[in-house]
Amino acid sequence: QVRLVESGGGLVQAGGSLRLSCAASTRTFSSYAMAWFRQAPGKEREFVAAISGSGRWTNYQNSVKGRFTISRDNAKNTVYLQMNSLKPEDTALYSCATGDDPTRKTEYGYNDWGQGTQVTVSS
Repeated sequence: QVRLVESGGGLVQAGGSLRLSCAASTRTFSSYAMAWFRQAPGKEREFVAAISGSGRWTNYQNSVKGRFTISRDNAKNTVYLQMNSLKPEDTALYSCATGDDPTRKTEYGYNDWGQGTQVTVSS
């Protein structure tokens, strides 16, 4: 089991930016695909972005394409989510997860989960 710890959330005005980080406790970090999901109050958890173990392949939810960028640093066992041009509808608890296949866009394709970091975007 991989322990995941997210950080970087906070309160930001619409149009602003945040960078989320997810640190993983594993010696085989590069073997995992990594993903970010989010869950707003009263809504189901939804896929945001995923990245392959090498970092060469990425996958995004349509609503964040062009605004969010997922990346990873395998030497630091960390995956990032750079979020630009934030909108109030991006407000949610953001969590990272480990997986085998970065093409999967449902939570059932991912195994280990962090506790999440809250992102709140004011209008």
